Amino acid sequence: MKKQLLSFFAMLVIVSASAQKLKIQEGDYKNLKGIDTYSLVFDYTDVQIPKFDNEEAFLKDKMDKREEKKAGDGERFKNDWFSDRPNRYHPKFIESFNKRFDDGVVSVTEDAADYTMKIHTSKIYPGYNVGIVRHNAEIDATFTIYKTNDPSNILFEGKYKDVQGYGSMGYDYNSGDRIAECYAKLAKNIASVIKKKVLK
Repeated sequence: MKKQLLSFFAMLVIVSASAQKLKIQEGDYKNLKGIDTYSLVFDYTDVQIPKFDNEEAFLKDKMDKREEKKAGDGERFKNDWFSDRPNRYHPKFIESFNKRFDDGVVSVTEDAADYTMKIHTSKIYPGYNVGIVRHNAEIDATFTIYKTNDPSNILFEGKYKDVQGYGSMGYDYNSGDRIAECYAKLAKNIASVIKKKVLK
């Protein structure tokens, strides 16, 4: 039984690592040589939510369920869903990315810079945590790098699928906290690629 459990968890690790492997869409690592600062742009256009036709259907479902329990909770959920992006996800990405590099040899910022890194999130699965049962949040995201004044000239573009955010010791009851951890993991993945392929 113990061997079966170990094999099961080993398989989960392999599947997770495979799902989060970078798929290069365009460009080459050599195009990123010498770039030390990226201006971040976050794009949520046409983001998909698993099991729903679109983001609007997801929000309606969640809002209606909350309004049935307490008036005003539906609108609060919608407000949090959008405000979590600049208030939770973006800072988490920036913090996670920048701490991977000593002395700021490479960094990201939401201020202006000569080069831009656009993070386009195409899927958000918010996960859940109901105490005794939880599931990590997941995102799919494409990151595109280009010279800020020449966005049509893509230097590098890559995609990650099913990037999971791991909970804060199981206390991530808020969906915003769970999803924010996905952006921390995404930033870690991108930073690792830059360290291994660009700064080597």
